[in-house]
Amino acid sequence: MFSTFVIVKRFLKYLSFSTVGEILLMLVFATILEKQHGTPFVSEHIYRSPWMIALWTVLAISGALFTLLSKIYKHIASCMLHISFLVILAGALTTYLFGKQGLLHLRTEAPPTTIYMISDGSIGRFPFQISLNEFRLECYPGTFAPMDYVSKITIIENGKDFEGVISMNNIFKYKGYRLYQSGYDDDMQGTTLYVSHDPYGIAITYTGYVMLLLSMLAYFFDKNCRFRKLLQSPLLKRGTTVVLFLFASIGLANSANTLSHDFTKEFGNLYIYYNNRVCPLQTFAKDFTIKLYGKATYNGATAEEVLAGWCFYPETWSKEPMIKIKDREIATILGIEGKYASYNDFTLPNGKYKLENTLRNSNNNALRRAALKAHEKYNLIEMVCNGTILKLYPHYKGDNETPVWYSMSEKKPENFEAEQWPFMEHHLGNVAKLIKTQNYDKSIEELYIIRDLQRFTAGSSCPSDARFEAEKIYNTHNYIRILAMLCATIGIFTFIYYCRIIAFVVNIQNPLHKPLTALLILILAYLSIFMVLRGYIGGHLPLSNGFETMVFMAWCVTLLTLIVNSKFTMAVPFGFLLCGLALMVAMIGESNPQITQLIPVLQSPLLSLHVVVIMISYSLFAFAMLNGVTALTLWYIKKDYRQVEHLAVISKIILYPAVFLITAGIFIGAVWANVSWGRYWGWDPKEVWALITMLVYSLALHDKSLSIFRRPLTFHVFCIVAFITVLMTYFGVNFILGGIHSYA
Repeated sequence: MFSTFVIVKRFLKYLSFSTVGEILLMLVFATILEKQHGTPFVSEHIYRSPWMIALWTVLAISGALFTLLSKIYKHIASCMLHISFLVILAGALTTYLFGKQGLLHLRTEAPPTTIYMISDGSIGRFPFQISLNEFRLECYPGTFAPMDYVSKITIIENGKDFEGVISMNNIFKYKGYRLYQSGYDDDMQGTTLYVSHDPYGIAITYTGYVMLLLSMLAYFFDKNCRFRKLLQSPLLKRGTTVVLFLFASIGLANSANTLSHDFTKEFGNLYIYYNNRVCPLQTFAKDFTIKLYGKATYNGATAEEVLAGWCFYPETWSKEPMIKIKDREIATILGIEGKYASYNDFTLPNGKYKLENTLRNSNNNALRRAALKAHEKYNLIEMVCNGTILKLYPHYKGDNETPVWYSMSEKKPENFEAEQWPFMEHHLGNVAKLIKTQNYDKSIEELYIIRDLQRFTAGSSCPSDARFEAEKIYNTHNYIRILAMLCATIGIFTFIYYCRIIAFVVNIQNPLHKPLTALLILILAYLSIFMVLRGYIGGHLPLSNGFETMVFMAWCVTLLTLIVNSKFTMAVPFGFLLCGLALMVAMIGESNPQITQLIPVLQSPLLSLHVVVIMISYSLFAFAMLNGVTALTLWYIKKDYRQVEHLAVISKIILYPAVFLITAGIFIGAVWANVSWGRYWGWDPKEVWALITMLVYSLALHDKSLSIFRRPLTFHVFCIVAFITVLMTYFGVNFILGGIHSYA
């Protein structure tokens, strides 16, 4: 009887974990296949296929039976944790079998309807009538950037009318039907609504989410849980220290400028309509300089001085080699030897454009893309020199409450005041004439006149003085590049020195531990101020793109380092190294980090919470990965198995909150998607790879069932290899697979 029990239990264990492996392989294969054949094909043939559903069913049943035979019910938190996943899978199955999703298109002049199109192509019918009263596109104050899409509808049933409002992140619910804002017609007289009828599946799934959250929290309070036992391990009492000597110097080059500093400063103080918002001209100048040269300054000249130089001395600046060319073939076509070309290098003496043939006739897609990037920079200079991109003059068009901003080179709009247009058309030209005669005091007075006109005309559409000054401070105190290099350098040298100390020194004092900790505190303070400023300027939490999320990850890493460095000294090099790498990725991923208005769907606080939780989990996974690298390095140097065990305990302690956080982050994201998009899971590549990451790392938490994870060296190798899933989730999806999440 006992042998039969053991055999059955062993069979269920192998069946459960092998099924997890099969699901992981199929999910990886599906994301690759989706790149070639598209989401509908993969969704039909893999994600929603009967055999994939069968795999999930086998996993649910075998996993439930295995945990039951393992007597996990003796540990209430762990038992509830596993049951919550069963409830979530049951909710997903209910949605698959009984839920209906589709689209409803309404027009203001059309009669009420009861028909909507189901996603499989069939027709669905409401048990009521619905009509559109009004559709409205709301914009951010002072701009034409969409802030929200609002549909006002009327429900007609049994001779009674019920009015409702639908907008982004605001669902209309009626008798089990959920209506979401999905799209709108160009003439603003029609709207497209996403329809979801899933009264049971969503309720079951949300119940599973709540159970999951509560059980994860309860797990850490269970005195008998594996996490609490690891914290009591005698191996944690062994400590080590880190010493680092760092000498650094930074030199700044200065160069003579053709324009006075006072003039360029006031030039940057003008308002401009740029990137769908009103901001300081300094912001555009900074983006313009970074776009051309790759840095915010050029040979000691500030961004405002660079922009003013191109505006008022184009003949001189056209000879400056400040246009960065990355592709060597393009550099050869332009006839340059280094990395930088001048504006004049783009044309032959007869005026012919050197990149014309490459842009039109090249069959080499990579070369053509490189030519387009170079041409974009050339075209940007032209737009600055002719003034088309400098929208400096606000004017109210018709009855609009928001002013339209014009450049001096545009054609005169209708209903424009006769006396104002000549001023706009020629005023900067007058400034240029004053500059030519070096009458800078008078030219600065003319800039004051332009700014007064901007504020008088645009009024409240202009940012407040506090926000305007905050953006200027942000522009001039952005030291992310320097900080990235500093942290990475400290991290590398500290890591090498620490490994050497552990391997060859038994006891050593740590005179630089406090200074390094103080430096981390300063870095945390700077990143905090940096993010607060960026959030204040943009009017939302700075977590909306790749640059912002990587800066936030650097902040998380620094904070975690300060929290754990007293117990785990290796956190010091890890913290510096990961902070530096995260900031470097922020620079690479978006060399021109623009502050933009959030699109409506990204305004939900759930999205911000989702990003925060996910990025903290990524930081913890990175700590475990570096811990594995340290352990293997020490094993190679000295074969110190006790130190390898010590580091394995630390990594296992890290993995518990890391896995729980990524799990919570995934399901917080699912709730946000359901509120915003009308579905809580869409099998987007980012979603799939987040699920893959969670499943892979969760295997390591089952070391009681999987003996392979009880071997310290093998466990460290796993932590290093498993981090590939994190890299794939964040970077691989963005740059290789694509999808609706590939913003970061």
